[in-house]
Amino acid sequence: MSQIKRSSLRKRMHLVLRDLFARLPRSTRHAIYRRMAQCDPEPDARLELKIAETQEELEASFRLLHDAYVAAGFMKPDPSGMRITVYHALPTTTTLCAKYDGRVVGTISMIREGVFGFPMQAIFDLENVRAKGGQIAEISALAVHPDFRRTGGAILFPLMKFMHQYCSEYFDTRHLVIAVNPDKIELYEALLYFERLQEKVVDSYDFANGAPAVGATLDLAFAAELFKAGYKGRPAHKNLHKYFFQLKLENIKLPHRRYFTTNDPVMTPQLLDHFFNRISPVLERMDDRKKALLWSIYNTYEYRSVLPMLAGQALGSHPLRQHQRYSIKCPAHIVVPSELPAQGQPREFDLSVIELSLSGFQARSLSELPVGQEAEAMVELGKGLVSRVRVRVMRRKHTDEGEFYGFRLDEPDPIWRRCVSALELGQTSTDLLQ
Repeated sequence: MSQIKRSSLRKRMHLVLRDLFARLPRSTRHAIYRRMAQCDPEPDARLELKIAETQEELEASFRLLHDAYVAAGFMKPDPSGMRITVYHALPTTTTLCAKYDGRVVGTISMIREGVFGFPMQAIFDLENVRAKGGQIAEISALAVHPDFRRTGGAILFPLMKFMHQYCSEYFDTRHLVIAVNPDKIELYEALLYFERLQEKVVDSYDFANGAPAVGATLDLAFAAELFKAGYKGRPAHKNLHKYFFQLKLENIKLPHRRYFTTNDPVMTPQLLDHFFNRISPVLERMDDRKKALLWSIYNTYEYRSVLPMLAGQALGSHPLRQHQRYSIKCPAHIVVPSELPAQGQPREFDLSVIELSLSGFQARSLSELPVGQEAEAMVELGKGLVSRVRVRVMRRKHTDEGEFYGFRLDEPDPIWRRCVSALELGQTSTDLLQ
């Protein structure tokens, strides 16, 4: 009986302290959160952080996510024991996992804008984020095993660091967006400097079983300076600026890439069939529009038998089956001849290529280029893989991030052809390494 009374007293004390904390000024609360944060600059060597790419890793991640979401009331129990969404089927979604002694104990997914958009765009306005330019990724599907939730961020912070590094260096992402429970939003604001999309709480978020949600965003272009100011003078185990922006963790296994692509797709036909047909009928539940979009992505013969049929439409006449453009982030250099060769020197420009196809590419330039002008281009498609092609500047688009130009190739060289061929035929990151 006395044990029950002590437990009840502790609960009442916890509620009183929580109420007193909530009455403090917001800036004071955030400062306290930052002082309480602890990170381990030298994690246990048994911890490994990597992309979830095998059936076993994905199953363990989806099970961990299912149990966490059910416990929090964010979803109803599923017969499969896994939380599998249509976004996990896309090559523009990457799921990370934290493994301890070979067991998956944490997971998080990054959903870059693809053919299905973002889950949270159904209830949150992202136009102000889009107006700043740059790619957006929704951070979702975060779960840590119960055995590791009281270990001072021993799994959470390494997983978040991996996510931040992957988005910054590999996912071509500038803006992170999240939809979280109102009880958790201050942690993201105080520790990670997210800013709310709107002050009003959304009462019912369908993607989280009707739970309330708050939307927030972090601009990675300015994150380092915010963290530096907020954690200035803190010791290493409490300095999230050094942890996220300066520290190298050997536990993190970054992906190997042959080309400077921005995605690491893992869904082979076998994995797509296993998770989205056999384990959970996700593909069959989609409407025809989404099915058609999925066909436009996985448009090679190997996927035909596992993709869902469209109602009343023959697959052979699918309107979205067309030549594709591919996301990439690589440097390029062009030389534009002088309009008066006898009097002037050629002009040279550095570019950042963001998209390519067999016949051309799009690139960002900090300088204004002459539209309609022919040029010689050198494009580094991968480490040591430099394509030399003749191009014409076709069009220009002005944004706050700079000038974006479309280029048409006169004739792709062998290196360019091999790259595009690999992107056309390789639907997984393993394929692209061949």
